[in-house]
Amino acid sequence: MRIDKWLWYARVTKSRSLAQKLATSGHVRLNKDKISSPSKTLRTGDVLTIVLERRVLVLKVVALGSKRGPYEEARRLYEDLSPPPPPKQAAPPPPPGLRDAGAGRPTKRDRRKLDAFRSDD
Repeated sequence: MRIDKWLWYARVTKSRSLAQKLATSGHVRLNKDKISSPSKTLRTGDVLTIVLERRVLVLKVVALGSKRGPYEEARRLYEDLSPPPPPKQAAPPPPPGLRDAGAGRPTKRDRRKLDAFRSDD
């Protein structure tokens, strides 16, 4: 089966044309080899490494599929071997004396506090 068709069946991309663009752009590796053609043949047992915008997917092909179905069917086409995402860091605490978000325009006193906080850096 063609790689672009399988990526579409497995719901990695929203459309087949996006799957073709992903394969031709060099963001897909088949068994550690970079591919440049969306018509590359895919077999069960192959491992695909796909670089998306914010993550890297490592998928082992379990089945080829015959049509694009719902998410539950698409999950049966592959085994996810992707590394876990890095832990998220907690957001820094807000500077002291700030108003709540959505509380309206800051007062002159609030602005002075902000200016003083920023000048300390």
